[in-house]
Amino acid sequence: MPSNEQRRQAAKRKLERQMERREQQAKRRRVITIGATIVVVIAVVIGVFYFSRSGDEPAAQQPPQPQVNIPTELAPPPARPAPLADPVSCTYRPDGQASKPVQPPANGEVSSKGTVQATIDTNQGAIPLTLDRSLAPCTVNSFVSLAKQSFYDGTNCHRISTEGLQMLQCGDPTGQGSGGPGYAFDDETFPELKYGRGYLAMANSGPNTNGSQFFMVFGDAQLSPDYTVFGTISPEGLKVIDDVARAGHDGAFDSSAGGGHPTKPVTFNKINVQA
Repeated sequence: MPSNEQRRQAAKRKLERQMERREQQAKRRRVITIGATIVVVIAVVIGVFYFSRSGDEPAAQQPPQPQVNIPTELAPPPARPAPLADPVSCTYRPDGQASKPVQPPANGEVSSKGTVQATIDTNQGAIPLTLDRSLAPCTVNSFVSLAKQSFYDGTNCHRISTEGLQMLQCGDPTGQGSGGPGYAFDDETFPELKYGRGYLAMANSGPNTNGSQFFMVFGDAQLSPDYTVFGTISPEGLKVIDDVARAGHDGAFDSSAGGGHPTKPVTFNKINVQA
């Protein structure tokens, strides 16, 4: 049998082994804690650097818009070299599917005398117009008819061009540049016709294809006389268009017709006609 001294020595050795194991475990815990702390510190430093950089540099930077140079002087009021007969005969023939339910004006005689006041109420401000029957009686008749039927309400101006041809194009309920009222009518142009700041004219896809789309000239417009001018834009209305033009566009039509969708969207709430 082991003596008392042997038992004491065995207990002592057992206690020493336990203390060694405990010390080793404590060391491992300290190493793990230090390592975790280092990882957390590194993560915090990286996070601070990243977010401070992110605050300085937006994720997606828009390319700067070129400066838009807009003339301030209005073009001379448009006028025909010789007056039209009064009345004139207008024909509105079917042409494709209407982009929005609407009835065409009645075919027949229309006066070529006088003017009509209209105001386009937009989300960017009011654009007062003077529609001139002496320039284009059939066009004025159609525009007034569409406005009174609320055809233009809620539509957007889908295209603006700020270089070369400076104009804002509107009147398509689809917002794609291909929509119309489901009818077409003839051009009311003349060879001497020129375009300039403040003119209101019809857009078309070729001779005698007028429908609902029109454009408002706010600057240069070196165009051939193929687009019916049917009125003018007030100085107050031009200020609204100028602000939209200075905001630029997305270049969506640069490879085709030129220009793009306005950066500052223009939506027609209502066209009020005083006729």
